[in-house]
Order: sequence, then C-alpha cells, then structure tokens
Amino acid sequence: MTTPRDVFDELSELVTARRWDELFELYAEDAVVENPQRPPVPSRFEGRETLRKIFSGGFNVRMERADVLIHGTTDPEVIIAEYRNIGEVLDTGKPFDIANVQVLRVRDGLIAHSRDYHDYLRLTAAREGLEELAKSFETAERELTPVPPRPASTADPKSPRGVFERLVYGVADGAWTELSALYAEETHVTHPFLPGAKTLRSRADLHEHFKFGGQGKVRFQVRDLVIHETLDPEVVIGEFDYQGTAGDSPEFRVSNIFVLRVRDGLIVESRDYADHIAIAAATGRLKELFALV
Repeated sequence: MTTPRDVFDELSELVTARRWDELFELYAEDAVVENPQRPPVPSRFEGRETLRKIFSGGFNVRMERADVLIHGTTDPEVIIAEYRNIGEVLDTGKPFDIANVQVLRVRDGLIAHSRDYHDYLRLTAAREGLEELAKSFETAERELTPVPPRPASTADPKSPRGVFERLVYGVADGAWTELSALYAEETHVTHPFLPGAKTLRSRADLHEHFKFGGQGKVRFQVRDLVIHETLDPEVVIGEFDYQGTAGDSPEFRVSNIFVLRVRDGLIVESRDYADHIAIAAATGRLKELFALV
C-alpha cells in the first residue's frame, strides 16, 4: 500500500530531478493545493488539470531537499513535513536555502489536499524580485470576513493541545505578560521565516519577546485554528490565522503554522513559521524586512 510518506518521497525525488510534468500524476483529479502565506495574497488551486495548466514546465530553479522531518499524525491520511530546499535560481544564479512546511493529505495513493508553507522572503530575494513584490501589495487585498466566535476548549490545559490553545488565545486576549509562563525555564524557540531572528532559549527571553505585543499595540483575534496531534505525544502542530491590527495599521490577516513540543505542561521547543511578509506589509515595514536578506 502506498503511504503518505511514500508519496512525499516520490514528490521530493521528482522536484530534485526537475521532472516537473510528472508531478501532477501524484495528485488526485480533484486535488486542492493551498499556499496560505503566498504573497501578496494566499492562493488555492483546485483540480489536477488546473495544477497542470498553471505549473506545467515547473520553476526555473535547481534544488534538493535537506533536513527532512516527517511528522505522522493521528489521522492516517495526513503527514506534515518540515524540510529545507537548498538550490539556485537559474535566471539570476543566486543561491537559496529556505525552510518549508507541507501538510499533506494522501488518499488512495494520491495527494487529495496539500497546504504548503514556504520561505517566500528568501526565495523572492534570490529571484531578485523584492521590488516587484513590494509593488504587488499596493493593489492586492486579502478578503477579510468576520472572525467566528471562539470555540469552547475541551482539552486538558496542560496537554500539548491545551497549551497550544492557551498560547494563541493568550495573544488574542492581550495577555502579553503571562505568555512566557507557558514555556519551560530552558526552551528553544525559533522563527525560521525571519532572517536574523535569534533563538530564544529561556523563559526570560520569551518574557522580553512578548513585550512587542503591548508596545506595538497588537490586537489580534484567532481564526481557523486546526491542531494536528502527531504520533509523538509531546508534539502538536497548529495552523491558524491572526486577524486584527498592530498600532495604527489597517485590519489584516496572517496565516501561521507552529510546531510545539510540550513536556510536563510547558513548551520546551517551538518552531514558529509566521507570515512576516504579510505583517510587514500591513504595518508599513517591508523595507526594513527586505533589508534583512
């Protein structure tokens, strides 16, 4: 039987070999592919033939996957892959090394649904496309709809799921001075999509980190939270959007995926894949962000 891991491995092999036109046979006829962080607005493609029309011929890059970490989940159809793409943009000759997360649902040996998160900042920089990207935000507008009511939690507050919920809803509640208490005294928190971001290694580091919320007058609500429970009882992976304002910004919405390891009710490790491009665009800080790459 073809497993989700088998399909991911074959997908990786085809990408590495640049056999772009063979990729589509791995997708179901009614497959859905979403890119929640694709700038300037998220994308969603439905159907194998739609994918073929849009992506036939592939991308003018040469790359290989590295540091692949596969998370099996309690849903046998779903795996979540963290990995790096290391390669070169052939048009510019510039190298890149980007982080990625792929949430893959495989049914009957074919990809039924894929949600793909990529480091678009470093990739766009390698393509020499940052100026064009900045211009795209001048006319693009992500649709904003009312945030649904917060669902009642049934999770043990000290379970990985419960801690994840307390973290993201704590941000929504503006509990900035309390959030660091969710982390162990010694922890390891990274932001792979933010160039130059330092690793936060202690609860004290997190206390300083969360001061940005109060100082920046961040007012977020949480929507579309999906928590994937993995086969490692300590690890949960959550997809969610923040919608709100920061300072005097207009209302905006950003997609995120966080990988948390929770032990004894405290976060001991977290990789926070946030949409820093969308945040910077909404707050007028694209130039500052681009200066980091």
